[in-house]
Amino acid sequence: MSTIQLSGVSRWFGNVVAVNDVTMTVGPGVTGLLGPNGAGKSTLLAMMSGFLPPSSGTVTLDGEPVWRHPDIYRTVGLVPEAEAMFDSMTAREFVTANAELHYLPRPAAAALAAIEQVEMLEALDRPIGTFSKGMKQRIKMATALVHEPAVLLLDEPFNGMDPRQRLHLLALLQRLGDSGTTVLFSSHILEEVEDIAGTIEVLVAGRQAASGNFREIRRLMTGRPHQYEISSSDDRSLAAAIIADGAADAVSISAAGLQVQTSNFGAFVHALPRIAVAEGISLHDVTPADESLESVFAYLVAR
Repeated sequence: MSTIQLSGVSRWFGNVVAVNDVTMTVGPGVTGLLGPNGAGKSTLLAMMSGFLPPSSGTVTLDGEPVWRHPDIYRTVGLVPEAEAMFDSMTAREFVTANAELHYLPRPAAAALAAIEQVEMLEALDRPIGTFSKGMKQRIKMATALVHEPAVLLLDEPFNGMDPRQRLHLLALLQRLGDSGTTVLFSSHILEEVEDIAGTIEVLVAGRQAASGNFREIRRLMTGRPHQYEISSSDDRSLAAAIIADGAADAVSISAAGLQVQTSNFGAFVHALPRIAVAEGISLHDVTPADESLESVFAYLVAR
């Protein structure tokens, strides 16, 4: 099991600051890297994989510097966003060449196993130039997996994939993370990140905007009220009791039930059952209305 540590990492290109003073630790399991276009995600991944030096700060893998340390390439698998590939080569040839570059003892067998892992055996001997974008993504994934790396870095790996391909890749990343591989992937497909990423790193304008479980991140944002949808045995009486108690900032009623807004999450979740018991009201359903990762991400970007 391996851990990547970034400490005060910045990277600038002339007068443009792409990454600004980022400190984070990425360990075994699946971590999602989120941010709008131009946030610095690709630059960060390039520094973590050893292909780009930081302008300041340090990037280490298991305590060893990543930059100018070619041995780390045996530990890291990288799936870049760019599609530059040798289109005249077949999938088998391309992945086998990567296995040979890693000096694997049985490169052909390793390549075949990696291609099977990404479900591309049916296109094994087809030229890469005939592949769709999603198929190319899967072959890039096979080249990154061929040497069974302890760390897997993926830059927008879901680009061009159809729903079935995405589901397969999600399941594959989940299995790798569960087995102890350190997986970091960037994506704009927020629902999918929410489903499999145990940890989330949010990058906005080159800065680390948030880090941790997405619900924990949301609950730290006391500046923006939480919203809940509630159904009960007596919505009108419950609304009046919540207002009287002062546990919420705003309460409204619709055909679907109550909509409650509160800036004090802790006080509200303790007050609601107490109020319901005191009023003799049964709570049927209490659902956060803005707990999706998309809501969290939109708030962070707007800060």
